[in-house]
Amino acid sequence: MEMLERIAPLELAEPWDNPGLQVGDLSMPVNRVFVSLDPTLEAVRLTANAHAQVLFTHHPLIFKPISHIETTTYPGDVIGVALTQGIAIVTAHTNLDAAQGGINDMLAQLLGLDHVAVLSPASAFEQVGLGRIGDLPGSIPLADFALKVSKALGATRQLTRVGEERRPIRRVAVVGGSGGSLVRLAHQKGADLLLTGDVGHHTALEAATLGIALLDGGHFRTEKAAFTAFSRHLAARCGAKGWTVQFQIHENETDPMY
Repeated sequence: MEMLERIAPLELAEPWDNPGLQVGDLSMPVNRVFVSLDPTLEAVRLTANAHAQVLFTHHPLIFKPISHIETTTYPGDVIGVALTQGIAIVTAHTNLDAAQGGINDMLAQLLGLDHVAVLSPASAFEQVGLGRIGDLPGSIPLADFALKVSKALGATRQLTRVGEERRPIRRVAVVGGSGGSLVRLAHQKGADLLLTGDVGHHTALEAATLGIALLDGGHFRTEKAAFTAFSRHLAARCGAKGWTVQFQIHENETDPMY
């Protein structure tokens, strides 16, 4: 938890968010971590099957105070299994989105962007904030770049886009998860394209009006690929400290939207 706090301080989180320890005992020994984007019942059961002590997720299990816990419905079912199996649930969410080396930096890295900078800097912190913007090594047609993104994200279907397929793309903004609200800022900062998820009709219209290309990589896909990359980085940091902690990725996790 101290390592995560150094990488992605809780104070970087949005006011509505609830990252950190969701369930568990800070004194418990850990030698295996199971990684899943979402804290689902399947994920916590797989954590138990893997004999892992920690379920590490991007999305929080608990957003608001709970008045009662019913173990037959979400999130009580997940909490119940976690408590009976001795599993801690730890989340790094919008604090990891904003942090250096977090979700958006990993997403930029997966796409091979150079000269990466924060898209929307946090006023109280340096070099952190929402989204990233950077340059491709060379110009590439939008249709070809969409294929490159699909491969990087492991998408199994064609990505929804705004923009003519032959349009040249060089400068790219990325926001993992849901970042359509930053399309105007991306345009102002010279981006040829914004990659994000949860793109709605009005965001698509705004992009078309501004003249910036838009790719909807999906909330799940943009974060899953980046969170997996970050977790492997975290595993390497644990190894560098001499900690015998193994990380196992939920490889078969699926997008609830398809």
